[in-house]
Amino acid sequence: VPALAVVVLLLLGCRGPGAAGQRRKEMVLSEKVNQLMEWASKRSVIRMNGDKFRRLVKAPPRNYSVIVMFTALQPHRQCVVCKQADEEYQILANSWRYSSAFTNKIFFAMVDFDEGSDVFQMLNMNSAPTFINFPAKGKPKRGDTYELQVRGFAAEQLARWVADRTDVHIRVIRPPNYAGPLMLGLLLAVIGGLVYLRGSNLDFLYNKTGWAFAALCFVLAMTSGQMWNHIRGPPYAHKNPHTGQVNYIHGSSQAQFVAETHIVLLFNGGVTLGMVLLHEAATSDMDVGKRKIMCIAGIGLVVLFFSWLLSVFRSKYHGYPYRYGLG
Repeated sequence: VPALAVVVLLLLGCRGPGAAGQRRKEMVLSEKVNQLMEWASKRSVIRMNGDKFRRLVKAPPRNYSVIVMFTALQPHRQCVVCKQADEEYQILANSWRYSSAFTNKIFFAMVDFDEGSDVFQMLNMNSAPTFINFPAKGKPKRGDTYELQVRGFAAEQLARWVADRTDVHIRVIRPPNYAGPLMLGLLLAVIGGLVYLRGSNLDFLYNKTGWAFAALCFVLAMTSGQMWNHIRGPPYAHKNPHTGQVNYIHGSSQAQFVAETHIVLLFNGGVTLGMVLLHEAATSDMDVGKRKIMCIAGIGLVVLFFSWLLSVFRSKYHGYPYRYGLG
């Protein structure tokens, strides 16, 4: 019996420190979750500095995922894209915070460069905004960094990425936007006013030039990528917060910036105008001198804008061997 008692005491002594360590780990984890839940109840996106990030995101233990947006929102940084991305990120976080499925399985946080520059240095990060998922177990993998330039920063796209990385499905709920109905109502009011004022003369509805111009504007908008912007919600441009360099043309053939579509729209419009001038020079009844001027102007516009358009194409499709004019 004494020998058995000694064995039991030895076993308890061996298990004691491990059990105490486990209890301590559970206490630390409980404190971290309670702290995050308290902050999340006040603000959907938790702002973090270097100390909070290291303690609540990097340091174990952790049984929750944290989606962190690394950004630079201070006015002197002049990061327009950061502000646009922040608006979508807030919509996503609010949709999760006020949903019936809200749990402590995932939290949304933000590290601003001016509040946590040491975090940017620790992660070797030199661009903003950047979204990273810090999973409940292990370190972030390649897929845990959001492909912002490919997917854009629309809340719906972020929600799909979050579901893919965490199995948490968030139904994005946007605040009411009355801009669309108001614009439609204004357009209908203008059309109704014109019909009322010119009720006795509706020839303007049969004006081929007006309808052709409207159709041309629509075609140019669609061919420049406006629908892609509407679906993907890409940033207007990209500015490096460290160097201050602004890129208006995306370097990949799989993505684009909003500014890029405006540039392409301008170039396509210039080529179209040149073609119109060439057509008018060949078919109009004006004197020969004016037709020559229109012909030269048309050729100049086509060469100039098509060259610039081709240069944009070559910058996105690296290795493209051909060039045209000034391209």
